Amino acid sequence: MRPDRLNPLFAAADSLKGVGTGLARPLEKLGLTRIRDFAYHLPDRFVQRRAVANLDEASVGENIVVALTPVEHRSSSGRGPFRVLASDALGNICALSFFGRSSYSAKKQLPVGELRWVAGRLDQYGQMLQMVHPDHISEASSAALGQLTEPIYPLSEGLTQGRIAGLVLQALEQVEPLPEWIEPGLLDKMQWPAWRDALALAHKGEHPAARDRLAYDELLANSLALLLVKQSNRARVGTPLKGDGSRRSRLQLPFPLTGAQQRSIAEIEGDLTQTAPMLRLLQGDVGSGKTVVALEAMLIAVEAGAQAALLAPTEILARQHFETLSRMAAGTGVEIALLTGRDKGRPREAILMGLLDGSIDIVIGTHAIFQDSVSYRNLALVVIDEQHRFGVGQRLLLTQKGRRTPHCLAMTATPIPRTLTLAQYGEMDVSKLDEMPPGRQPIDTRVVAVERIGDVVGAIARHIETGQQAYWVCPMVRELETEDIAAAEARFAELRERFGDKIVLVHGQLRPEVKDAAMERFARGEAAVLVATTVIEVGVDVPNATLMVIEQAERFGLAQLHQLRGRVGRGSGKSTCLLLRGTALSETARERLALMRETQDGFRLAEEDLRLRGGGELLGTRQSGDTPFKVAQLEQLQRLLPLAHDDARLLVERDGGLTGDRGDAARLLLYLFERDWGVQLLRGG
Repeated sequence: MRPDRLNPLFAAADSLKGVGTGLARPLEKLGLTRIRDFAYHLPDRFVQRRAVANLDEASVGENIVVALTPVEHRSSSGRGPFRVLASDALGNICALSFFGRSSYSAKKQLPVGELRWVAGRLDQYGQMLQMVHPDHISEASSAALGQLTEPIYPLSEGLTQGRIAGLVLQALEQVEPLPEWIEPGLLDKMQWPAWRDALALAHKGEHPAARDRLAYDELLANSLALLLVKQSNRARVGTPLKGDGSRRSRLQLPFPLTGAQQRSIAEIEGDLTQTAPMLRLLQGDVGSGKTVVALEAMLIAVEAGAQAALLAPTEILARQHFETLSRMAAGTGVEIALLTGRDKGRPREAILMGLLDGSIDIVIGTHAIFQDSVSYRNLALVVIDEQHRFGVGQRLLLTQKGRRTPHCLAMTATPIPRTLTLAQYGEMDVSKLDEMPPGRQPIDTRVVAVERIGDVVGAIARHIETGQQAYWVCPMVRELETEDIAAAEARFAELRERFGDKIVLVHGQLRPEVKDAAMERFARGEAAVLVATTVIEVGVDVPNATLMVIEQAERFGLAQLHQLRGRVGRGSGKSTCLLLRGTALSETARERLALMRETQDGFRLAEEDLRLRGGGELLGTRQSGDTPFKVAQLEQLQRLLPLAHDDARLLVERDGGLTGDRGDAARLLLYLFERDWGVQLLRGG
């Protein structure tokens, strides 16, 4: 239960004056649904203004506050602006220009002959000084001078700076001080203000350390929650698993294990023999052989007389795993089943019975394998694929199905920058696959201007005439009226005119059965070209597909481009990736595409992606993403996370965790940043 003293911070946004149904949607787009959200909706930047006695003291291009007296209203014909000519104390004239509906309010705000304080950017139009749409107009000097430093907030359509600033101010008035959770010595050393003061100062831009303090709070909450998970896991009782090699020795592997695979398997095997449940992350670049490592781990469980489950985030990926693992484990005598939300009736009942009586050794599926109706005879190992799609709270739920806490192996094909590994997976031990299996050829990566799209279509025609297959990836499903973004549906329609029914389409908005049918046609070789969105970036394994076209590649992050490129080069044949670029490229986009040509090292690309994009959401077409944090920025993450991790470790290991005065304050911190899954693990949490 959330502590009562935090409840006012989690009150709904409509408890603020002026928030009704009309504002709810634009506020929700910004994630502003509670008082707490407004308090932490920090400015992107600040506008600094200078108060001047007259216009002679100001420079063109400067943001100023000055007293002006309107002397004339001038209306323009057509679409011209409404202008108010206003005089300063020396008689200098400045035109205050307004367009559209704002001209009506300007007449009321600026009556002729009455002094007003005006804040805005001073510009020059011909020989006349002017301000276009002044930022503020007030009757009192005190109100205007209060705008010398003004926060500029992130907005969504339907919101203004004034409206957001007013709501933030209301929210801050409802924030009460909380007990201090930062170690006193560190607080003094860093000269950080108290939490409540830091929140207020961060919105005023008056204290450079205020935002650091708030970022540190978030990093401390995250580090503490992850360490509590790790501590709790060590205290749990699992099932020690020691295999005899009888199943693994009969595996039919397509290639010998790499040194990295052997090392990772040894680390996992060592964990599985322990009473404390394993909690390990397997990081592997595209095509590095994570699936084989997972299968080896699951076979250890089966050899020890237990069951294993593999959870995939999508049905496509679950089916792909089922086919791959069934093929590799064909001679082991292991019973493998597939269970998804689409399975109904007698087939589903047969699988449920097999899991309950133990006749099914390994089950592969989506979240359906962990529904309440699914019971296991002896589930001892859970493998979670594409770990970044599941939060820590979900991970904890997935490990509660066994009689004892199952061992957990999480896998990700998205190489994670070193900076973020501690932040996202601080509760886990990490194994890394940094070698590629033998026989994999490098992928020929080229950047092609969009003007040559006709040549690219011709290249696809020649490619599929040889019996090979190709992908064509677009950033969006449908074109937006406001943006020129390539759309999968439009590209599919154009290519279908040329290639007929050899083309199939897959995107996330299709019904599952339609999507699966298209994927199956492509996997069986019945379709030559798969047009898709990024829904195919993981889990699609078609060795005969050796050409990848990524349209408007500059809109993707490096890590996502690398994931998409990894859909080809999965067989022994030569593969090519064509990055179709637009005409207007930023320097960052040019550097990103050049890096794609230069290297196929996913771990290096992940580091470069973080540097170029300044965020950590390594998936998605946005060029700057969110890290797992709302407050902490990349620079703060790099500088403050090690400090927060050490502080959290001392609190857990030396200072009693969530006991005592500081422990009680730390508990508040966990709930404040919604890391309360760390609290729930503790008795009485």
